[in-house]
Amino acid sequence: MGSLKGSDRRHLRGLANPLKAIVRVGEAGFTAGVAAATEHALRDHELVKVRIAADRDERREIAERIASETDSELAGLIGRVAIFYRAAADPEDRKIELPSARR
Repeated sequence: MGSLKGSDRRHLRGLANPLKAIVRVGEAGFTAGVAAATEHALRDHELVKVRIAADRDERREIAERIASETDSELAGLIGRVAIFYRAAADPEDRKIELPSARR
């Protein structure tokens, strides 16, 4: 996936604000189950929050690994919550329009 622009990240963080974390990364860290749950959530919602219960230094690494494994974009990492975005494969199923796509 292409890299998101700053305006896209701001827009996605705003949309994610009222959302609850759908996936949780526990003490076991990143597992195949976490990857599968995130993949399923992205397929259904395009924009998901993942709560990461890890040390501060590890959170960014785990978030980047989740993004890589699920072919999604890390839209933000705020405290223990990471926000991921992946556009629906079918353009007709897309629910989110990015500011950069409007230009």
